Amino acid sequence: MIKTIFLWIESSHSQDKTVIKHTPGVCGGNACIRNTRIPVWTLVSLRSQGAKDKELLEDYPSLHQTDLEAAWIYYQQHQDEIDRAIALQDDED
Repeated sequence: MIKTIFLWIESSHSQDKTVIKHTPGVCGGNACIRNTRIPVWTLVSLRSQGAKDKELLEDYPSLHQTDLEAAWIYYQQHQDEIDRAIALQDDED
């Protein structure tokens, strides 16, 4: 079962919709941005290491600023889930 979370982000130009998805068999079922294989935990981890939004957008050209904003909001609302995913990844490395 795919769990889809829609986050509406209002910007000065328009109202954009970003989708955060949990898809079994894709990135371990972790929350990902839209139809990408970019997990929210990856973005949160990079941000905690000092990466700025501009740098993340350069490194992940398929993402938009609203995707990052949605990731930060998702993290605020699901911090335990994302922190567990980061810890699990750190254990695997």
